[in-house]
Amino acid sequence: MTLPPPPFGSAGEHQLQQHFGTADRADRFYDQQVRRHLTHEMRDFIGRQAMVFLATADSRGECDASLRAGPPGFVHVIDANTLAYPEFRGNGVMASAGNMLENPHLGMLFVDFTHHHVGLHINGAARLYHDGDLRRIHPGLPTDVAPGRSPEMWVHLTVEEAYIHCSKHIPHLVPAPRPTGRDVTRPRDSDYFTKPRTAPAHWPDPP
Repeated sequence: MTLPPPPFGSAGEHQLQQHFGTADRADRFYDQQVRRHLTHEMRDFIGRQAMVFLATADSRGECDASLRAGPPGFVHVIDANTLAYPEFRGNGVMASAGNMLENPHLGMLFVDFTHHHVGLHINGAARLYHDGDLRRIHPGLPTDVAPGRSPEMWVHLTVEEAYIHCSKHIPHLVPAPRPTGRDVTRPRDSDYFTKPRTAPAHWPDPP
């Protein structure tokens, strides 16, 4: 006998829905918006995105939020149930990937700030792979995700649920090229939040 899939939403969600009287509204959202796989439209949306926000937690439930960015399509959709993205050399802390070793649950949020002002939540189970190991399983992985850089590993996600983040409070951002050269008034990254400095009387207006 095939068991039905578990209901969407956590016990905490459902407890608060009962408390605030939103259970019927939430059920409509689960029914109309939440999917256990990536629809064609979701897959196309992911292929256009140049960044994604990540949510992870360790085995004690202590959380971390992070950001990954790259050229559009750097998060590669393998199929309707699977996607992967590369991890490159960074500060060596590996907070997100380390959490995934302890707790495979990964939340991803893609946001289109520039055109349709809509977001896509994807939750699932993550597994880490060395570059060569994942390519043997999925030879269609992109080979030049970041020119001149090779992935240290890949994060492989098995999709458990995917759903919309509505446009109501997504701000509009205008794409612009990064300034060339270093702004001498800006502290270096390594000093930005750790070295005392005198704040300017006001932030300069953008050019």
